Amino acid sequence: MSQPYWNEEEDNFDQTLSQRTEELYRVANLEPDSSGLIEAAVLPLRDLVIFPRMVSPIFVGREASLLAVQEAQKKGQPVIGLTQRDPDVEEPGVEDFLPIGVEMAVGRLLNTPDGSYSALVQGRRRVEIVEFVHVKPYLKVRARVIVEPQQADRSLQALMRSALDLFERCVQLDRSIPEEAHLYALNIAEPGWLADMIATSLSLNYEAKLRLLLILDPKARLGQLNALLAQEVDVLELEDEIHSRVQNEVDKTQREFYLREQMKQIQTELGEGDIFARDMGDVKKRVEAADLPEEARRVALKEVERLNQMPPMAPEVGVIRTYLDWLVDLPWKNVTPDNLDVKNAAKILERDHYGLRKAKERILEYIAVRSLKPKKERQPILCFYGPPGVGKTSLGRSIADALGRKFVRVSLGGVRDEAEIRGHRRTYIGALPGRIIQTMKRAGTANPLFMLDEIDKLYSDFRGDPASAMLEVLDPEQNSSFSDHYLELPFDLSKVMFVTTANSLSTIPYPLLDRMEIIEFSGYLEEEKVEIANRYLIPRQLEENGIETLGVKFEEDAVRKIVREYTYEAGVRNLEREIGRASRKVARMKAEGKKYPTAIVADGLEKLLGPQQTFQPEAERNDEVGVATGLAWTENGGEIMAVEVAIIEGKGGMQMTGQMGEVMQESGQAALTYIKSRVAVLKIDMDIFERFDIHVHMPEGGIPKDGPSAGITMATAIISALTGRPVLKHVGMTGEITLRGRVLPIGGVREKVLAAHRAGLKTVILPEKNLKDLVDLPKSAKSELKIIPVKHMDDVLEIALSKQATIKPPKPKKRKEDGAED
Repeated sequence: MSQPYWNEEEDNFDQTLSQRTEELYRVANLEPDSSGLIEAAVLPLRDLVIFPRMVSPIFVGREASLLAVQEAQKKGQPVIGLTQRDPDVEEPGVEDFLPIGVEMAVGRLLNTPDGSYSALVQGRRRVEIVEFVHVKPYLKVRARVIVEPQQADRSLQALMRSALDLFERCVQLDRSIPEEAHLYALNIAEPGWLADMIATSLSLNYEAKLRLLLILDPKARLGQLNALLAQEVDVLELEDEIHSRVQNEVDKTQREFYLREQMKQIQTELGEGDIFARDMGDVKKRVEAADLPEEARRVALKEVERLNQMPPMAPEVGVIRTYLDWLVDLPWKNVTPDNLDVKNAAKILERDHYGLRKAKERILEYIAVRSLKPKKERQPILCFYGPPGVGKTSLGRSIADALGRKFVRVSLGGVRDEAEIRGHRRTYIGALPGRIIQTMKRAGTANPLFMLDEIDKLYSDFRGDPASAMLEVLDPEQNSSFSDHYLELPFDLSKVMFVTTANSLSTIPYPLLDRMEIIEFSGYLEEEKVEIANRYLIPRQLEENGIETLGVKFEEDAVRKIVREYTYEAGVRNLEREIGRASRKVARMKAEGKKYPTAIVADGLEKLLGPQQTFQPEAERNDEVGVATGLAWTENGGEIMAVEVAIIEGKGGMQMTGQMGEVMQESGQAALTYIKSRVAVLKIDMDIFERFDIHVHMPEGGIPKDGPSAGITMATAIISALTGRPVLKHVGMTGEITLRGRVLPIGGVREKVLAAHRAGLKTVILPEKNLKDLVDLPKSAKSELKIIPVKHMDDVLEIALSKQATIKPPKPKKRKEDGAED
């Protein structure tokens, strides 16, 4: 930025510069000729604007420019400075200059190291170019001097005051403008001079200075200058605000540093030492005292050394401290001794849970094997699979109690991010280990019983597949060196006993399912629910509701009625809710001083629990034609289910309704094909299948049904409807049928047989190969039911159908032949 001539009085200007400036003043202005014009050499200016009365250094490099200056100095005359339109033109012509220039005096030329010359120039007057006299050997022009008004009217005075106020603000904010600049501006009375002086002092860009140079009217020039000053004040105020904010932060940091240094000195005088150093010493002692594996110890000590080399306020300090805390707090080698007393374990499992024989046997087998101290121990990976409320999670707690291990549980329901299992890498802000390592820290031992609840409800999305991350956790061959992204160290999970729970196996990926030993928890039977209620649920609810000392008892018939008429579930959660509801009613009666029952009986349940909530299917009261009783399995236990068949005139179609699934409909088609192949033996007219429609229906159409086990039931009902022979009301059946009439085995036999027993059936027909499934059947059901194994459909018909028809079977009308009716 060029500086005005008053800068010669500043201390940093040397004597030589002062002398060079005095030389400028001795150069006189050119006198106009008779036509009012002056004639002078031209000094082309590139990227430089010289205002009248302002002093600025210039560099002269072109030969023509140097010749013009030297010629003017010989004659003791000023030159005319003309600004080029395009600064990149090396040899400008007549058309390359702006029409307005400045008459200026040029001081003594000085050599510079690069071979060019420098000089001081002082602007004198604005001039308007009239004509170019010649262009060789240097440019020479004739110009008219522009005379500006010396006095200011009221409007000009207002503009001058506004410009002075804004300029004062600029001087206050811009440290590069000396304070004397504003004082000098206050003493200028001419409006044009004031505008030129302020424009020279400001850090304006080249284009803005050109616009001000070309404005000849001082009033317009001051107006433009005021706009530029206002913009400059806005920018300078913003810069000042930013600078103040930064300075405050720096001052705050310096103050904190000063206080910390003082605190260090005070602690040293008191013999306490540096807090950070003392803290680092404590961290190192913790690492050395911790029972870490060799690799983990080496990494921890390396991190401690890194920590010692960092300043206390470094951002990385907190990250490393947190990492070391995790390494030290994890149970790398801390194990609890197992209680390997098989009898004690059996006693605890039986105390806490009724039934669940397979799960209990598997745990007792594991304890027995461990007690024999095999050379290679291997923890089981169990998956408890079954409907909600059957005791999967609570059995896990009992197993931990029986083994004397810590019990920890993680719910995996809804987990979608792989980092939930493996953790985040330490490069992320707020990174932590995954749930596996977090839970191991909470357990405090390397061999807890670790329950992974709801493993069938893991989901995958763009963040990764957590089920795949579980493969390493649940693989005994890999989990001895489980890798968490946060730790980046192998962690041994081989001593952990993992137990997972699931309500469905279909959503678990096969590689993960293959790593687990599946133990199925079927729904509780009615007898089991009654026993569970008497052993666990009723005492717990009496205690929770504060009536255990009142002598209140639930009779067995009342409990059985709650199971049948107020709940419909595989587990016992709703049963406990209903028992709790009845207990709360008794507690309220006691609190209100009313008479309350001490024995809850079946007849009094409606007053406590309201009307019946669920209705169980009942067996047929009479032998019916076209109606057979099938046995079905559901998650809530077994049920009986009627199959109804109607024969109506039509075109030989078969309709199946009642929300039958695809497999069940295929079983119905197989049954119909078998019947068509046996029409001679069954004495059925073959024309019926062409002129009658068969409609097979299963009541409770709102409930989806599927599976092959209704095959023999549909075949029996269709044959009954076609022959008029009724199906015996006390007979229930289940089994898959083939086209040849063979009866194949099915599943859920135990639940189905007990459903038949509850419904009051007397005879149950089963596939012969399902007799093995009757081992766990209660003795009462075995003794009160006649269970008949069958191999073929002929055996089923012999047992289930009455010998005589009770109604006329459907017969097709005789056909018309040869135009006559036979």
